[in-house]
Amino acid sequence: MSDGPSEDLSDRQKREIAVCLISPFRRGCADVRALLEDDAVYEAAAAEAFPEYNKAHLVSLELPDRSGDIIITTYGELDKNNYLDPRTAQVATVDHIKQNCTKLRPAADEELPSAYIEEFRSALDVELSKYVGEAYPKGVCAVYCTSGKDLEVPGADFGLAAVISAARRSPQNFCNGSWRSIWTLEFNDGSQFVEIKGKIQVGAHYFEEGNVQLDTNIDCKDSTIFQSPEDCAVAITNIIRHHESEYLSSLEESYLNLSDATFKLPLPILCFTCVIDLRRKLPVTRTLFPWHNTLALSLTRDLAKELAIGK
Repeated sequence: MSDGPSEDLSDRQKREIAVCLISPFRRGCADVRALLEDDAVYEAAAAEAFPEYNKAHLVSLELPDRSGDIIITTYGELDKNNYLDPRTAQVATVDHIKQNCTKLRPAADEELPSAYIEEFRSALDVELSKYVGEAYPKGVCAVYCTSGKDLEVPGADFGLAAVISAARRSPQNFCNGSWRSIWTLEFNDGSQFVEIKGKIQVGAHYFEEGNVQLDTNIDCKDSTIFQSPEDCAVAITNIIRHHESEYLSSLEESYLNLSDATFKLPLPILCFTCVIDLRRKLPVTRTLFPWHNTLALSLTRDLAKELAIGK
């Protein structure tokens, strides 16, 4: 026994420890509750940890009216429990702990972008949805206005964010994986260019008779010219397609180049396979994207130059 005085942890200290345990290890919540032996402290910790977990992992939930899925992200967050679905112009109330939507209401006018901005947002949403449907077996996406949402006519800058989330949850096979990418788009009226910044995060966890995890990410930068909503949407989507395809290829190449003696063991193989299965190598058409002929698909010469196509 310790010679010093023994002091019990305060409820605040217990809650902080519980949050740290719940956030990365959601499957162990029952163990955390049992360890705390205090339901009130657990509920307070869960109320803090689960929203952060859901946002960090871009968790997608089915809307109550089954009109689609909503992604839990800071870009759509109106308050702690209410999130905007820009595609359907609705606001969903979310139960973060149960991970479901409990209510749905039409979005108010002040929660939506102006008609001018909506042209760009919805056009990109259409093109991005086509790409995600082709490239991801179980992927969802959304496009949000991040700045300048009240802009009524051309003449000022505005911003959009494109979010893609794909997950493979297969606990019965001891394997989970996720692909998350966020693309921030700054439309600069002065330069007539769209600056594109992306962050791709890939994770996988295989835990049968072992514990192997993969957690990797990459930042991307690109740009295209400021055009009509439809032409911008096509150009931006194909830039996203290009970078994501290249990143998947780099992951495959990295794995193939790993040391045979050190890393090519059954568990890492299964963990990596879980990642590869998140995204199709070929779209549902079974045909590679024709990068040699992108101008025929309404891309501009500037986009071809940016991607170094044909060089």
